[in-house]
Amino acid sequence: MRILHVITSLHTGGAERLMVDLLPALRALGNDVELVVFDGTPTPFMQQLEEEGVTIRHLGIGGSPYNPKYILGLCKYMRRYDVIHTHNTACQLFAPMARLLTLGGARLVTTEHNATNRRRGKLLFKLIDRWMYARYSRIICIAQQTYQNLTAHLGTNKNMTVIFNGVRVDSFLHAIKDVAKETEFVVSMIAGFRHQKDQDTLIRAMAQLPGNYSLQLVGDGPRRGELENLIAKLQLGDRVKLLGIRTDIPDILAHSDVVVLSSHWEGLSLSSIEGMASGRPFVASDVDGLREIVKGYGILFPHQDCRALASAIRQLCENPEEYRRVAERCQARAKQYDISLMAKKYNEVYQDLCPNK
Repeated sequence: MRILHVITSLHTGGAERLMVDLLPALRALGNDVELVVFDGTPTPFMQQLEEEGVTIRHLGIGGSPYNPKYILGLCKYMRRYDVIHTHNTACQLFAPMARLLTLGGARLVTTEHNATNRRRGKLLFKLIDRWMYARYSRIICIAQQTYQNLTAHLGTNKNMTVIFNGVRVDSFLHAIKDVAKETEFVVSMIAGFRHQKDQDTLIRAMAQLPGNYSLQLVGDGPRRGELENLIAKLQLGDRVKLLGIRTDIPDILAHSDVVVLSSHWEGLSLSSIEGMASGRPFVASDVDGLREIVKGYGILFPHQDCRALASAIRQLCENPEEYRRVAERCQARAKQYDISLMAKKYNEVYQDLCPNK
């Protein structure tokens, strides 16, 4: 089957990271899989995919993902593939428009990556969303909460299904299960520096922990300056490090003691699965998209409560037995989200839509 995935770029982000793991897994199932990006700026994720043998086509370099030229750019692909699968809002909107202009073509599938977004409270965007999603043969929600929220937003669950995100769990299982170190205790968070994420609360929690606790923040984005200012204000420059965008995430997690994801909302975060797979205790905000995967396995703290977060981290450091129990529960949970399971379920969707391919 010929399948084209469409995403705005391959910069840092959960959907972008998913492409790196999912597309090779779909190819391994016998599909001809390619990728179109609106912004073809070279990135480490792009390099990884190319090394895996995935063909990547781009429609431009830089600029706004909502440039109407991308509608015309997508038109030439509509009849070349059996399925076109979109990610991110601009791609979700422009692919149905291109299909209308070409009077048909590939079956459209999309993945909804977040439990909510800032558009949903506005009437105009609700009307646009209802038109847009109605054009899709199948809408894949990455978590149950995502499904429930989108159903409420659209007023229907037509053509919607839930397929949990996955990662290459094996690449994280090599992590050494050290108990808390007696000297430096390293906390890590892997997330883009965007408004959805809440590195601020984690940074404030560090200010309440002793000097032998250090934090490494992996990622980048538009809020980098704000985070740098907060670090400076709290005089944490020697204990909080911004590592930028990295591709050696398994190694970074292997040298961490605790993995944290502080966020305002999530879909089903790949970073959370990676953190749990690493053999480290995972601590997360008690918000939609994290609660359903972490509850009963890792540790949840109240949204934006830096004191509760600091207390949770400190208890793990000071209680090796609790540290071990939480780490083992997390790793067992992560094994339920292997990328091979996700790829098989995606493939079932494609085969259901195109049974003769």
